[in-house]
Amino acid sequence: MSSELWLAVITFGAAIVNGALGYGFSSLTVPLALLFLSNRVLNPALIPIEVVLNAYVLWVNRSALPNIWRRTLPIVIGLLPGVVVGTMIVSQVSPAWLKLGTYTVLVPLILLQAAGYRRPIKAEKTVGLGFGAGVGVLYSVTTISGPPLAVMLSNQGFTQKDFRAALGFVRLAESLLTAGAYLYAGLFTMESAALIPSILPSILIGVPIGAYLIQRIKAETFRRICMSFDAWVVAFGLSRLLGEVGLVTSNAAYAVLATVGAVDIWLLIRFFGTPHEPAPTPAVVRVEGDGPTR
Repeated sequence: MSSELWLAVITFGAAIVNGALGYGFSSLTVPLALLFLSNRVLNPALIPIEVVLNAYVLWVNRSALPNIWRRTLPIVIGLLPGVVVGTMIVSQVSPAWLKLGTYTVLVPLILLQAAGYRRPIKAEKTVGLGFGAGVGVLYSVTTISGPPLAVMLSNQGFTQKDFRAALGFVRLAESLLTAGAYLYAGLFTMESAALIPSILPSILIGVPIGAYLIQRIKAETFRRICMSFDAWVVAFGLSRLLGEVGLVTSNAAYAVLATVGAVDIWLLIRFFGTPHEPAPTPAVVRVEGDGPTR
């Protein structure tokens, strides 16, 4: 099967996840597509599509925008220097090492999200600037920011509607900033543009399917299954790349896959063995420098 057809299949599944959760398109597409493409070719094909997807998510949840824009603005401000640094990395680092770095960063982020990590931050504005810079680097290098953003926003007690609006707002900003940085750096090429026709039909069909399915499946269960799949894919990619770049020259490289797999299986057992009730409406959350915000 050609790389274009594989990409169409991968993005179709990722689009279903994005339609259901409001994020996850790049989180699923990138780990799989990097098995046969480089970041330098894949990223410029995904960024314009991400702009449209994130604008759609924000538009659907626009009624919650007045509730979230002030709280997420520090993250958006912090994105700019991070995007600049990340674009420089994509332009200069070799594809193999860039893939290795991508997978290495993703493994703990995915496992943290799968574990349901929660630790509310009181100094939200101060932390938001540094967090935004880190997300900017991660997104411009990998086009992925869903896992850390989901952890951060869940920690801070956003309601479901506010959560999706905040995701759309931050991710639209990061995709627009990255598109501008890539354009300035000359990273948009014909090779990347040729991938877009393989991706668009998958999104047009997959997103509505995801929106339909999430009404019939518990969102947390659906998210957890997607994270499990993502963890195994990323761990496999990381194990394979350790051998390709010469860091590990034997099958010992696949100890990473075995370790991540064991952790994920334990998390799955814990998740499905624990009763899950609908999350209550978050209590009042105090934000540094502001009054109470619901």
